[in-house]
Amino acid sequence: MVKIIITGACGKMGAAIIKCALEDKDFEIVGLLETKAHPNIGKPSGIMAGATDKPLLIEDSLEKIIEKGDAVIDFTEAKASMEYFRTAQKHGRAHIIGTTGLGEEALAEIRNAKDVKAVVSPNMSIGMNILFDVSNKVAGILKEGYDVEIVEMHHRWKKDAPSGSALRIKDAVESAKPDRKWIEVFGREGITGERKAEEIGVMSLRGGDVVGEHTVFFTGIGERLEFTHRAFSRDNFAKGALLAAKWLANQSPGVYSMRDVLSL
Repeated sequence: MVKIIITGACGKMGAAIIKCALEDKDFEIVGLLETKAHPNIGKPSGIMAGATDKPLLIEDSLEKIIEKGDAVIDFTEAKASMEYFRTAQKHGRAHIIGTTGLGEEALAEIRNAKDVKAVVSPNMSIGMNILFDVSNKVAGILKEGYDVEIVEMHHRWKKDAPSGSALRIKDAVESAKPDRKWIEVFGREGITGERKAEEIGVMSLRGGDVVGEHTVFFTGIGERLEFTHRAFSRDNFAKGALLAAKWLANQSPGVYSMRDVLSL
């Protein structure tokens, strides 16, 4: 059984992870975490952790509870995730990071950390990670003459744009042709002139309660390929994160991605 601590426990993703973990006998929830200013700090969570008969309290410090768990599952914000990462590393605990918006400096710190066990992915959905893989393979197969555009849409409350998953699709396409001098375009406005062959466009839409939609277009003259992933529930991301936690328990120290978890 993997003992897990869930950050952002009172948020939408936290609720989805709690729900899916309680449905899986391979997990025991031993800690729930929120920010220090959250009104639920110190209050019972209202869920039962594993076979215990006491509801967990919402905590405000990972340092206080880190020794209870085997792994931290984290879908929060970049700054908080890095603080949690450093705590997990210090105590030798695994860390599953689904947070989007991590900058290059943060990612470099994670990659260069010693004796760390982590899975880092901007999208833990199994289907979405297949889309990353497909985007890379198709980009490698298609020769000149196909323009690549990426469109993503999320709910009105999402704070970062483009989404981490859209950027991951972009990276997957670019890495298939590393010698091409890619021109990255994030949105278009005004008289932009003709589209250059080296452009790769990333467009962001926000509205309503859309969980997440991503489409990559490979558009040629007279034909178009479209690959789309639509998430209708946060359970997809939660189940992927739990799969990663289970997989990571049997791995050597290192920084992994969902490609490793899924053997893509």
